[in-house]
Formats: sequence, C-alpha cells, structure tokens
Amino acid sequence: QIQPVESGGGLVQAGDSLRLSCEAPGRTYNIDRMGWYRQASGKEREFVAAINWNDGRADYSDSVKGRFTISRDYARNTVYLQMNSLKPEDTAVYYCNRRDTVATIETVKQFEYWGQGTQVTVSS
Repeated sequence: QIQPVESGGGLVQAGDSLRLSCEAPGRTYNIDRMGWYRQASGKEREFVAAINWNDGRADYSDSVKGRFTISRDYARNTVYLQMNSLKPEDTAVYYCNRRDTVATIETVKQFEYWGQGTQVTVSS
C-alpha cells in the first residue's frame, strides 16, 4: 500500500476552519514532495499547496496563500492542510498527492500517487 490516505473533510460555513490530513503509508524514504490539489464540480483539478519532504519548503496557489498552511509530521508520515477563512469557492474534492523520486546511477525517475479524495463543502 503506497497510496496516500486523506481525512478531515466536511461541511462548514464561510469563515470557518478545517484541517485535512494525509498519511503516506508504506515505504517513505523516496518521498520528496507531498501536496494537495482540489477539483470543484465541473472544473479541472488544480494545485493548492505542496511541501518538500526533507527541507519543509512550501508552495501555495495564489487563491489560498495567506489562508491555508501546509505542514508535515515526519514521525507520522503525515501532511496536514490547515484551511482558515474558508470561502464557498473553496468547495471541492481535495486530493493528496505523493511524489517519490528514485535515483540510480543511470536514471532519476519520479512516481506520483493520488489519494481517493475528501470532500470539503463551504456554505455561504
């Protein structure tokens, strides 16, 4: 089992907060980056936030910068997405993404794994 497992979605009101969790099971020594994407109904999946596994550097989309915070817990192999000041436009299925990098003498390959998704609904 290497597919990430998300939890923490739900129904909240505008202005509320929610925290999503994503656990990375299995072998984790090849993980170099984990992130969150979301897909609203009728729209394409879009990037939300990501964090480098080793140095903790985080990136955010402009739409969530200043409201969402991504963090990781090394000991629990878990990434969190703290979402504050939620807006109705944040309503979507949120997917956790795991990227592994496997390097050999000859090649460097990257593998991506997706979770099943967790629904976040923000009412106005």
